[in-house]
Amino acid sequence: MDSRQEVSSCIRHPKIVKVLIVTQYFWPENFRINDLAHGLIKIGHQVTILTGKPNYPSGQFFDGYSFLGRSREMFSGIEVIRVPLVTRGRGGHGRLVLNFLSFALFASLFGPLRCRGAFDVIFVYEPSPVTVGLPGLVMKAVKKAPLMFWVQDLWPESLSATGAVKSRWVLDQVSSLVRFIYRGCDRVLVQSRAFVERVRVLGADPERILYYPNSAEELYRPVLRGPVPGSRALPDGFRVMFAGNIGAAQSFETILSAAETLRDYREIHWLILGDGRQSRWVHEEVARRDLSQCVHLLGRYPAESMPNWFAQADVLLVTLKKDPIFALTIPSKIQSYMACGRPILAALEGEGAHIVEEARAGIVVPAEDSSALAKAVLNMSLMPSLEREAMGENGRRYFLQEFERETLLVRLDSWMKELVGESSKCAF
Repeated sequence: MDSRQEVSSCIRHPKIVKVLIVTQYFWPENFRINDLAHGLIKIGHQVTILTGKPNYPSGQFFDGYSFLGRSREMFSGIEVIRVPLVTRGRGGHGRLVLNFLSFALFASLFGPLRCRGAFDVIFVYEPSPVTVGLPGLVMKAVKKAPLMFWVQDLWPESLSATGAVKSRWVLDQVSSLVRFIYRGCDRVLVQSRAFVERVRVLGADPERILYYPNSAEELYRPVLRGPVPGSRALPDGFRVMFAGNIGAAQSFETILSAAETLRDYREIHWLILGDGRQSRWVHEEVARRDLSQCVHLLGRYPAESMPNWFAQADVLLVTLKKDPIFALTIPSKIQSYMACGRPILAALEGEGAHIVEEARAGIVVPAEDSSALAKAVLNMSLMPSLEREAMGENGRRYFLQEFERETLLVRLDSWMKELVGESSKCAF
């Protein structure tokens, strides 16, 4: 090997990668990117976060934050740089659009000024919206670093599937924006294999698309059932638990209709953990349908308490609307449920359903079929507990095989170093 080859080899395999993560959401908001950032720190990389002011899911700034204040802080060895944004609020779609666009604008304007120094990789986390890619592209150009884009939601399909946007013209404009972003990426990571073809059609280079599923934080693990600190006493009986975002995509109409069907089975209880834009509607519907004796809205709790909450459940519930776009995705709660070794009842279709079935981790019923959901809940309540426990154990094994956190981190580390090598230039 000559001297030029030796230098090139050294460049292609750096020990430390300086990563700038661009994400609209970060701690104290509860998103997967929090754990990924910690994981990168743990394996020796330097991480800086460019993000907004925390306001999800309440729609109001968290205590200690405001539009202009607190723009720079440290969190567990991670430098966090925050830019202003318009909060989500509890209003209509217009307010949400302002929230998305304001972050994209201010992160693009302030990011180059506040994110000091050089970076080896720009990493964009996109659960929603896709507009987070715009400041990613700006930072790529300014810092002259390659861009990795992690797709959690497909746009514009997510907009039409939830009913948020019906205008064909608007959807076409969003499609053009998505093409622009994907074409500017050096790598596009997708959380579901079913995303690959759609991402390719929208402009991503097929050779640059990589499957990178969600994992679950280290805290998600099997625990023994016991009281959850700071919580109220839970009803005795068979407990069906939903944990996560209460939004349009989760088809709460299906859940509540199934609860109505089983109203006379007094031992069956539906426990709802979480918050979201449809929380008020769910509360109102529970009252209107007189379901307060069997549907229990427990509110939002920190992620750290979730394994203890999951242990309280006899079965964990995941639901999605019936739509081709949702059939392509894997709801991240599936990984969390599996990591905790709990049986799963999945009212959805496509890739998420396939994983639950392949793992033999629970029962799958069609999306938006409240009768099938009610029947499955009743059947699982009559099932021997050992049979349900076996489902949970199956899910745990599948998680360790397919979604284990450390294995995925090693994979991402390798891709980042490979990308740094590709973008490095040797000067002689």
